[in-house]
Amino acid sequence: MRILVTGGAGFIGSNLADAFVARGDQVVVLDDLSSGREANVPKAARLERFDIRSPDAARVVETFKPEVLCHLAAQMDVRKSVADPAHDADVNVVGSLRLLEACRAAGTKRVLFASTGGAIYGDQDVYPCDESHPKRPVSPYGVAKLSVEHYLHYYSVVYGFRTTCLRYANVYGPRQSPHGEAGVVAIFTRKLLSGETPIINGTGEQTRDFVFVGDVVRANVLALEKDLAGAYNVGTGVETSVTTLYDSIRRAVGSSVQANHVPSKLGEQMRSCLDAGLLEKSTGFRPSTRLDDGIRATVDFFRTSKP
Repeated sequence: MRILVTGGAGFIGSNLADAFVARGDQVVVLDDLSSGREANVPKAARLERFDIRSPDAARVVETFKPEVLCHLAAQMDVRKSVADPAHDADVNVVGSLRLLEACRAAGTKRVLFASTGGAIYGDQDVYPCDESHPKRPVSPYGVAKLSVEHYLHYYSVVYGFRTTCLRYANVYGPRQSPHGEAGVVAIFTRKLLSGETPIINGTGEQTRDFVFVGDVVRANVLALEKDLAGAYNVGTGVETSVTTLYDSIRRAVGSSVQANHVPSKLGEQMRSCLDAGLLEKSTGFRPSTRLDDGIRATVDFFRTSKP
C-alpha cells in the first residue's frame, strides 16, 4: 500500500515507518524535523521535510496519493499546550484539518490517527478505563486530540473516510527523545547514563500505564490489516508508579543513584490506566513486552546512541 506517515522521523512514527517498509508498503514520511531526526527515517522511505500546515504538505498528498494516512505529527508537549493553547490548536487541530482536506482532494480515505488515552479521559472514575469512559481533558493538548477525533467522525460520515483513532497510554522505547517533558523513561535513562541525578515530581506514587513502542506499532498494523474503524485504547491495563518505573530503569542501567524529589506539577493526574480489551476483542492484540524487558531494550538503545 501507499502509506503517508506524518511525524515519521519521530519516536513512534519512525518505528511505525520501519514496520510498514518491512511489510513491503511504499512509505513517504512527512516531517518538519522540529523534533524528529532524519536518521530515524528508514532508507526505503522517502522523507518530505514540510510542516503539516503548509501548502507544500498538501502538495505531497496530492502527488503521492496515499491509500493510507498514518497521522502522528503533533505538538505533543502538554506543558507547552498549557502555555500556548493557540499554537497547540494551530498545529494539532488546524494542521490535521489541512491534511484531511488534502486527503479528501487526493482520494485518500483510510486514516490511522495517533490519539491519546490519559489526556483525553482526564481524571478517571475507574482504573483501567475503557473507551466508554467520559472524556474530560484538562489540557489544551487533550482537547485538541479529542477535537480531531470528532473531525474524523465528521469525515467518515460525510465523505466516507475509514478512520481509526488509537488512544495511546504512555509509550516508551528506543528512539524516544529525552528532551522535553513527555518521555520520562528516556529522561531518566539519559540522566542515569550520564551520571546525573534524575528528578521525580511529587512523591513518585503517581501511576501511569507504560506500553512499549513495539506493541504500539503492532496495534497500528493490526488496526490497518483488520480494517478497524472507531476509537481504541492501546495500553497494558497495568498501573506502574513512577517510583517503580525509576527502580526498573536504575537496575537496567546498573546505578545506585537515588532520584531527587521536587514538588509535584500543578494539575498533574495522579493515576492513569487504559483497558485495551476492545482492541484485543477486535484484533487479538495483547501487549507482549514486560516492563523490565522493555526498559532493558530502551537502556541498551541509549547506551549506543545519542538522541
